[in-house]
Amino acid sequence: MSKINKIVLAYSGGLDTSVIAKWLQEEYQAEIVTFTADLGQGEELEPARAKAKAMGIKEIYIEDLREEFARDFVFPMFRANAIYEGEYYLGTSIARPLIAKRLIEIANETGADAISHGATGKGNDQVRFELGAYALKPGVQVIAPWREWDLNSREKLMAYCDAHGIQVEKKKGKKSPYSMDANLLHISYEGDMIEDPWNEPEEDMWLWTKSPEAAPDKPTYLDITYKGGDIVAIDGQEMSPATVMEFLNKVAGENGVGRTDIVENRYVGMKARGCYETPAGFVMMKAHRAIESITLDRNAAHLKDELMPRYAELIYNGYWWSPERKMLQAAIDETQTHVNGTVRVKLYKGNVVVVGRKSDDSLFDESIATFEDDAGAYDQKDAAGFIKLNALRLRIAAKKGRELL
Repeated sequence: MSKINKIVLAYSGGLDTSVIAKWLQEEYQAEIVTFTADLGQGEELEPARAKAKAMGIKEIYIEDLREEFARDFVFPMFRANAIYEGEYYLGTSIARPLIAKRLIEIANETGADAISHGATGKGNDQVRFELGAYALKPGVQVIAPWREWDLNSREKLMAYCDAHGIQVEKKKGKKSPYSMDANLLHISYEGDMIEDPWNEPEEDMWLWTKSPEAAPDKPTYLDITYKGGDIVAIDGQEMSPATVMEFLNKVAGENGVGRTDIVENRYVGMKARGCYETPAGFVMMKAHRAIESITLDRNAAHLKDELMPRYAELIYNGYWWSPERKMLQAAIDETQTHVNGTVRVKLYKGNVVVVGRKSDDSLFDESIATFEDDAGAYDQKDAAGFIKLNALRLRIAAKKGRELL
């Protein structure tokens, strides 16, 4: 391996990445560039600048990527109605390709030889960061300290901080025992007592959502307007993608919407229990399927549903930049041309209920679907031949004595 002179580090300013910054300086005798992304995690990021400066780091990137994240990553994913293993809304997964993209762009801008991240050797994020990096810059060198060092406990990390004068914030009040990741789409919780899948999460763990029991007794109604498969307005007010998500997180969270507790299959092979709050995602998914229900052709909609698990798995496993994900995205986006209109949802005590949908591009024809007199729009006698033709193979098999039960 050639000498590494400069490394771009995905830097949160927290304990792990602060130790990593100093460790990289010492282990590789290299110049460090830090990159901190605002993806809507709701935390003040400027302290990360001060901590980086205290370690002698001169090139410090702190960037607001909320709109790019929502517009170019979350919204395209929701056009596909993507959910991993039937429950996970891919909140962490979809953030990693954007971070990988900026790591590579900053490496190119600064002339860095390598990039680095704080993902552990047990999780999915190491795969997502590195697959993205190699797809965008095949020859880049990637340094993953958790796969190299022996600082494999919080106690060892704290001792390292003490030995090297790294400032660690002493937070007031009770410190969360959970490993958490937050962005505009979700906040995740792993570790501590919820590692046992039998343990119910403590109520004070949840940060974004009220419990359904404590949610308002009066429902909240929202009119959500779509254009080309994307939300463009709520209650008639035009909003940018990030603003849509921020608004829905607040309103849906207040109504107890968005909690998920799952055991998922990680790409690296193990099962892991995670709890998630995805208020905006719950509403977006329900509303998007509702507008598609009146604007998409039946077989196009069914084919989308068949493709969705594969698409979701690609994102979960870190293949956002792969040719197959781009191919699927092109097909999905083609279906969204006429996904325009408005969906009315009711938020009430943890539930998202669709109560109305309308569109100028609707394929729903009330004159045909009605149970009343359809004035000859549909000849019910035609159904007899339709049924007989579809039953032909079943009748032939039965005549041959083939048992179906």
